[in-house]
Amino acid sequence: MSVQTTTGTAAETRHDDSGRRPARRRGGAVRRAPWLLLAPFLLLFLFTFILPIITAIGSSFVKVSRSGLFGEDGVTSRFAWFDNYAKALADGNFVASIWRMFLFGIVQVPIMIVAATVLALLLESASAKWPGLFRAAFFLPYGIPGVIATILWSFLYVPGLSPIIDAAKWMGLDVDFLGSGTVLWSIANIVTWSYTGYNMLIIIAQLKSIPGELYEAARVDGASPWRIARSIQIPLIAPALVLTTVFSIIGTLQLFAEPQVLQSVAPAIDSQYTPNLSAYTTAFSYNDYNVAAAQAVLIAVVAFVLSFGFLRLTNRKSS
Repeated sequence: MSVQTTTGTAAETRHDDSGRRPARRRGGAVRRAPWLLLAPFLLLFLFTFILPIITAIGSSFVKVSRSGLFGEDGVTSRFAWFDNYAKALADGNFVASIWRMFLFGIVQVPIMIVAATVLALLLESASAKWPGLFRAAFFLPYGIPGVIATILWSFLYVPGLSPIIDAAKWMGLDVDFLGSGTVLWSIANIVTWSYTGYNMLIIIAQLKSIPGELYEAARVDGASPWRIARSIQIPLIAPALVLTTVFSIIGTLQLFAEPQVLQSVAPAIDSQYTPNLSAYTTAFSYNDYNVAAAQAVLIAVVAFVLSFGFLRLTNRKSS
């Protein structure tokens, strides 16, 4: 009797162990599944985002010297500490381009965010007709590449082609959209036209998350549409406004396609008109890739400082 009991106990033990092993295997597979699904994205993110940043930072601290007229006697590299950064900051055109974009952002970004907010509020109002049609129409410019958009707008800027300039001359006005004092705002107009609809959709998405009960309670209390927008909608879409503003600040320092395309018709735009254009020129016209890498790092640092400062300012006001 005792032998049978022992045998039965051993069989039950083996049965329990065999049941636990598949459970452990299933648990391990469940834990590995998210990483296997994320692996393609993580690899792509590593090789297209992280490694280029690390490479740029590393190149910004390296100085390459070439011996001979065309470098035929050899190329040597050495650690240059902050020499490339000092050379980049000593370039008056590069520093001027940063200040130029700073002025650009102070004027253009608030105008674009205000325009996107007004459009979003109008399209989400109860009296709006065909909101889907107008949302698509306002968003359509964002789907046009920056190069194509600049070419389209250049037909309205170039004398002899622009009907606006012809109409202004007929009225006795002298309009020059590509002059040294106006070309920056001509670029701002293109950027505003292209990205207002994109920012509008982000704000509309935030508006749609507002509970309908708040609107009903406000209407019962006799609030006007203006009061609803000022007291309910605008405070509740503050996160979307902050997000779009930060994106716009970063995009301002990345401005490249518009001035490069207009450069062929606007003598006031030089090869270092914007920070990105300056880094591009340094790398591919002057063949100084290490200084260009330092310029790229400085652009990223300025974008981070401005974005972080704006976030701190908005958080302080909200608290």
